[in-house]
Amino acid sequence: MGCASSNNSGGGGGSSWNMPNPTATFETTEGSFTAEIYMDRVPRTASSFIDLCQSGFYEGLHFHRVIPGFMNQFGCPHSKDPKSSRAGTGGPPNGTFKNLATGGNEKRFSGGNIEDENISKDTNKIGSLSCANTGQKDSNGSQFFINVKHNDNLDWFSGG
Repeated sequence: MGCASSNNSGGGGGSSWNMPNPTATFETTEGSFTAEIYMDRVPRTASSFIDLCQSGFYEGLHFHRVIPGFMNQFGCPHSKDPKSSRAGTGGPPNGTFKNLATGGNEKRFSGGNIEDENISKDTNKIGSLSCANTGQKDSNGSQFFINVKHNDNLDWFSGG
């Protein structure tokens, strides 16, 4: 799988995103799809995702967790080998990336994780793209999932 993002040049030191949200187009063996990336709602998470897309991080990765009636997950670097027993356990390298909404620098740490960003109350409705984590604080990295049902039990704000 690969992704390409568009309309993501904004930011420049302001405190909020004032442009249309960027989109990402995902190319898979089953076809392509496009998702809106909520820079205006979760700028740290969106900026990290866009940075990883632009660096080619997602190129050649497979959906490593597909659960019919629940979700499809991708973004683990170990999933380049679709049969790897480590698929689902990895993240990006530690380092920094630019927050495109604020212009500031953000960090990836402890295996490529970023700080939690529990500021937007978007539900895990059908077709939505959500950042995967372990359930532990600050455990979001490069893995995302597409909800194939309304998974409101996963909403951070509902106590799921």
